[in-house]
Amino acid sequence: MNWFLITQELSFQKFMKQSAYMEELKYDFNEKAELRHTETHEPFVFNYYKNTLERNSKRYQALGYLLECYIYELLEKVCKLHKVYIPIQAIMEPRSFFFMSENALTNPSLLVLLQDHGVFRAGQWSQQTIVRHGLQHGSQIPCIQLALQSDYGIIVLNPNDNFMDLKLEKECQSPLGYTIESSSTEMFQSGNPFSLSKVAQCIPKKYSSTPEEHTAYIWNHFILKSAARNVAFIVHGYGGLVFMDLLVQKKWEVMNKVYAVALIDSAHHVEHQLGNDTQLLAWIKHHCREWITSHKPLDKPVATVLKMDCPKVSAGTENHSLAPSTSLQSIFKYLKNALKAKTTVHFSRMPIVTRSCTKRKQSI
Repeated sequence: MNWFLITQELSFQKFMKQSAYMEELKYDFNEKAELRHTETHEPFVFNYYKNTLERNSKRYQALGYLLECYIYELLEKVCKLHKVYIPIQAIMEPRSFFFMSENALTNPSLLVLLQDHGVFRAGQWSQQTIVRHGLQHGSQIPCIQLALQSDYGIIVLNPNDNFMDLKLEKECQSPLGYTIESSSTEMFQSGNPFSLSKVAQCIPKKYSSTPEEHTAYIWNHFILKSAARNVAFIVHGYGGLVFMDLLVQKKWEVMNKVYAVALIDSAHHVEHQLGNDTQLLAWIKHHCREWITSHKPLDKPVATVLKMDCPKVSAGTENHSLAPSTSLQSIFKYLKNALKAKTTVHFSRMPIVTRSCTKRKQSI
């Protein structure tokens, strides 16, 4: 966990001390990157106010906002990633953003991270896992550092940043200059950004109102235009469904550009999303592998009901939120081997045989 040594100068406490919950949130990350109380050294306690759900929920939500700020700062100052706003031309309208390395668009190899649905933003696999198990398991930073060490350019998507909440806009302003453009008014533990209780107060962000729209925009304007000949995706949970949607919508582009996809406990459904497209079904069998929650040891094959789906192996855990961290080393080994075994095959649209063409052939 050497990367965390760098972050000691970026103490989480500086965010805490300038928040309205300074007394209620005396937490920081220890040398193991675990969130602990600065005085008692105990893990985070949700029930701070005895039997007062609303106050405890607001306190937890405040912690979530501060974690967003903190992770964004780590992405920029520790991982040296650049924050890129989208849409590119937008100025006076709600915007989303994502992060990418300096050489992401020029590097021959590019890795794209796409997380599960939830209230968490770029740089997080799971906010709840960060709180319970620490940055090493809940954040994407270990994955990003490993990618950079493996000479990948990297793009970190932000698929859950879909709305600007007018009511929370002022509350989401960090005193340290980070704007948290939150999309959810629900409790953080609900983990559902699509169940907004007051949608009328939320303005959808152009080209990012859904995870699918966000991913498609970045594919069209950045990934597709990049110099990368070897693009890989690591996707978790609902991110798998989003990737399969991209594959169906941009079939030829994706099949020609992407050489490997590591799915982690994915929510995709081959039969519903890919239908009977034999080319796509053959492509995912050859270019995708899924690590799923299982009681079996890491990398042990796991049987699948659908024969047409991609190969599945155990993630080495039965916990959905821990699966990205438990399978991380195995995933990078898979990506490395897939790149070595890569053969250049150009996929192109098959010519459409029309009735007139058929008649001409028969008459010759």
